[in-house]
Amino acid sequence: MSSENSADSADDAQYVWDVVVVGAGPAGASAAYAAAVAGRSVLVLEKAELPRYKTCGGGIIGPSRDALPPGFELPFRDRVHAVTFSLDGKFSRTRRSKQMLFGLINRPEFDQQLVEHAQKAGAEVRTGVTVARVEQHGSAVPDRRTVAVVLQGGETVLARAVVGADGSASRIGAHVGVKLDQVDLGLEAEIPVPQSVAEDWAGRVLIDWGPMPGSYGWVFPKGDTLTVGVISARGEGAATKRYLEDFIGRLGLAGFEPSISSGHLTRCRSDDSPLSRGRVVVCGDAAGLLEPWTREGISFALRSGRLAGEWAVRIGEAHDAVDARRQALNYAFAVKAGLGVEMSVGKRMLAVFERRPGALHAAITGFRPAWNAFARITRGSTTLGELVRSHPLAGRALNAFDR
Repeated sequence: MSSENSADSADDAQYVWDVVVVGAGPAGASAAYAAAVAGRSVLVLEKAELPRYKTCGGGIIGPSRDALPPGFELPFRDRVHAVTFSLDGKFSRTRRSKQMLFGLINRPEFDQQLVEHAQKAGAEVRTGVTVARVEQHGSAVPDRRTVAVVLQGGETVLARAVVGADGSASRIGAHVGVKLDQVDLGLEAEIPVPQSVAEDWAGRVLIDWGPMPGSYGWVFPKGDTLTVGVISARGEGAATKRYLEDFIGRLGLAGFEPSISSGHLTRCRSDDSPLSRGRVVVCGDAAGLLEPWTREGISFALRSGRLAGEWAVRIGEAHDAVDARRQALNYAFAVKAGLGVEMSVGKRMLAVFERRPGALHAAITGFRPAWNAFARITRGSTTLGELVRSHPLAGRALNAFDR
């Protein structure tokens, strides 16, 4: 999937890309697409070979679907119409919806398709390259309008603007100075199952509110494979592993051999964490952008990636540091006005959930407005932030729980 740098014939050090994107996940591919559609020269640098596996439930909720490029055909493995909720394996209750709640994808296919859309829009992609660092001053940088992206092995790529979308252990995030508020450990198993088991799960997911504060587990069916995972605060590694083992055992799935077992840290930014430095912006996991309660990250990656790509174009056009900074601050404002509001409500929801998972379980399974709110959020007809703002009852309930 690698394509050669179109400027190889010229001296590499002389060619300056309008936008260089580091990372080819949903955030990076969205940024590359947005900048390429605007007619700019875009290079994506990805350390893995594509397609590649990612630890991720693979749920595509409404806001993710709405943030996709035009003409994007979602490679759904299943469409969810029912959710079974349980409280640490007990008090199980299934709620159903005539309309689809959300769809389930496999990340390798989904990510690959996003990258192909960026390429069709004109972005170039280089895989198997690791970025060592970015430099905005010094000998590698020919002028103040340029950023040097230094690859492992010493090669330097020049850009007018850089988008860091290199995931939760981001080097670009370190350069920008991203600060984190919350780090969680997700563990996941991809379990191939016989047809009789797969049929039992078709169109239905399970969400289990877990035994540690803020933890939960999930089963997402994808044809002949079930994606089974749990997430909890980092530092609870042994307990999180035990929760996954118990969860799989309770579900009667312990006899099936997982095809993949993996783990991943999700990182959530603090409110005052920067989103840019000079001509470099960060988005998605690299910026610590995800929903703190559910740790849903795909919609945050797609939406912040698109914004990052659009503003990187403007940063690239800036003729001096003052103008570049103004554009970068506009990007930060756009992120905070939308995703930031959702994150602050998500933080409050997480605090409620950590203290009173039983009350939340009772509300969502026994109180129709709470279930309707869940359904509307997953379908994308509202967001957590909008719900609390526009529904006095939701706001009052959250305030009561806060107390």
